[in-house]
Amino acid sequence: MQQQPLQIAIQGARYAFSEMASRQFFGDTIEIVSCRAFDDVFESVINKKADYGVIPIENSLTGSIHRVYDLLLSNDLFLVGEVVLRIEQHLIAHPGVALEDIRVIYSHPQALEQSRNFLASLKNVEAVASYDTAGSVKMIRDEGIRDAAAIGSRWAAKDYGMQVLKAEIEDIPENFTRFYVISCEKKTFGQANKTSIVFSMKNIPGALFKSLSVFALRDIDLLRVESRPLRGSPWKYIFYLDFAGNLDEERCQNAIRHLEEITTQLKVLGSYPAATDNHSSFE
Repeated sequence: MQQQPLQIAIQGARYAFSEMASRQFFGDTIEIVSCRAFDDVFESVINKKADYGVIPIENSLTGSIHRVYDLLLSNDLFLVGEVVLRIEQHLIAHPGVALEDIRVIYSHPQALEQSRNFLASLKNVEAVASYDTAGSVKMIRDEGIRDAAAIGSRWAAKDYGMQVLKAEIEDIPENFTRFYVISCEKKTFGQANKTSIVFSMKNIPGALFKSLSVFALRDIDLLRVESRPLRGSPWKYIFYLDFAGNLDEERCQNAIRHLEEITTQLKVLGSYPAATDNHSSFE
């Protein structure tokens, strides 16, 4: 009996960078569940419309994607993996259209921000935020808009029958995006060596120092700390933290128990294999 392909939820249309990340992690024998918003990706996984979700969490040029952090806190899903991609942004338009014909450029806000210098060099051209990179390419194709272009991947241009008007327009070539793989259940995709947690602290002197010290005392390497406003509590913050190790290790278990003593809320998002340094490049 042939096994059904995994259903992977992503934000964006087909050929979006999230699809590239999904195929790098799971292989090509998957089916993509295209969602309009990050909220819909989480909902698809929670409601079993998809087996997993793949969501971007941060870009090396533009920083964190805060809506995803908020959704990780408010939903009971697990992080089971991560993927890092090198992102190349291209200006895409209808075949035969010249750069001087373009009056509007559509793309996801992150792609527009990553291409800020290129966009600033254009005169009399308006940049308009859209929900997705590949979706922007599809829109100008389907609607036959010949005085508009989109920023997206070379793969999207090829599969939608469009042309790359200007290649590699991102401000800095070292442009990487990190994606999380989310699941309703704890899964193992190799040896977990990275853990993500989220916590808020008691209002005591030196609370942040004490919170981070529980890891330093046990020689646990902190990989990332991100703060976000705590909703409903003005001027209070919640912290997202990644550290090296997994919760099967006694030192990590002890660090979490110690942290619980000085926090008002603590949630383990998951332990998973860290993405390797061999980043794939998707054009």
